[in-house]
Amino acid sequence: MSSTKTLWGGRFRSAPDPTLTRYSRSDASHIRLVGFDVAGSRAHARELVRAGILDDDECRSIVATLDAIAAQAASGEITPVVTDEDIHTFIERHLMERLGDLGGKLRAGRSRNDQAANDLKLYLREEAKAVSVELLALIDALINQATAHLDSPAPGFTHLQAAQPIVFGHQLMAHAQALSRNLDRLRDWHRRSNRSPLGAAALAGSAIARDPHETALELGYEGSFENSIDAVGSRDHVAEFIFVTAMIGIDLSRLSEEIILWCSQSFSWAKLDDAFSTGSSIMPQKKNPDIAELTRGRSARLIGCLSSIMATLKGLPFAYNRDLIEDKKAAFEAVDTLHMALPAMSGLVRTLQFDTARMREAATQGFTLATEMADWLALRGVPFSHAHEITGRAVRYCEDQGITLEDLTPQMLAEIDPALEPAIMEHITVEAALKARSAQGGTAPEAVQRQIDRLGLTLAPFRTWAEERAQ
Repeated sequence: MSSTKTLWGGRFRSAPDPTLTRYSRSDASHIRLVGFDVAGSRAHARELVRAGILDDDECRSIVATLDAIAAQAASGEITPVVTDEDIHTFIERHLMERLGDLGGKLRAGRSRNDQAANDLKLYLREEAKAVSVELLALIDALINQATAHLDSPAPGFTHLQAAQPIVFGHQLMAHAQALSRNLDRLRDWHRRSNRSPLGAAALAGSAIARDPHETALELGYEGSFENSIDAVGSRDHVAEFIFVTAMIGIDLSRLSEEIILWCSQSFSWAKLDDAFSTGSSIMPQKKNPDIAELTRGRSARLIGCLSSIMATLKGLPFAYNRDLIEDKKAAFEAVDTLHMALPAMSGLVRTLQFDTARMREAATQGFTLATEMADWLALRGVPFSHAHEITGRAVRYCEDQGITLEDLTPQMLAEIDPALEPAIMEHITVEAALKARSAQGGTAPEAVQRQIDRLGLTLAPFRTWAEERAQ
């Protein structure tokens, strides 16, 4: 068997069956890892100098050739052929075609096991920052819309029932807050995934690559692995990364659902920009929130990626097993899905136009000011359990009369309960309800502005971190 076709085969007496070759060959999507594999190979070449396998001139020749291979692969000038089992085979084939036996020296002291673990980890460490940049853009779009709607009353909902008045900016900031926590998760994940697996070789460590810490530092890690078996066999960092992408997907889905509601005829709170909506092939009048619907649907795909990697990992014995090739499929799909969804959602949110008059009108529908009546009574010494009952009777009275709480007269108030004094009517307004909730985290316009200011300060270090290029 030709050694140029696979990285193994010396002990085999026959070529692999074509069905095995097709089944075993890496997916074409793995080409995106060539640059990371080359980065690890450069660092390994320098380790081989320290080990006495390569001299300085040989190392320089290998590194220059690796760089050329990476550049040509990135431009599409060279691509894997059918006989390249994976990107490691692809790179070694090109090294040996260009350098002869010198190219074959690079394999000393390492294994595809530690290479594969390292390639994906480096890729995800870079993608954590790339996803964060796009996530920040969406959060910024939400913050800008929230700032524009600090004085736009709207109904807040529980159980999808109108509950209490809020400023609409507060609702938008709820989504910004949820999404911002994923930035923290990504940076925290990046901190925890800072151990290099290179030098673990197949599973037992390397008798040649004796200084994996130096290699780790060169690749931007904090240090090298503590246990070589764990280094090649564990993928909890992949599962954790995909969990964060799934959580982002869930948060995007919830935002999408609300946008779909706001743009519906029943709500008519928001108008879609033509550039971020689609039409119908049969109904000329339609303007559909396809971005929101696609994002809501693709959140299921992100959850599926998480389920896939966790199911793959749950029954594996020690060290590397070929099942682990599934880690890349799940990770790539999660990353690619977010790179499509986040920019589209940013544009959608940024260009939404809101009907503030309609939201203001809806702010008091469904007796949303009832809590103001109960709170007013409680502040005047009425036990809240009793205040709650009185307010409930007031709502029932209004329903029977076909009026709202704001329509109650002094006579009606007295008829409902003597504790309901006429002065209460000054507090049963949207403005009063909003103003009363000025504590931190509340919906008063000034409270929401402070929330926006605080989030801006919170996001600043994430911007700095995300915009740094991965080492």
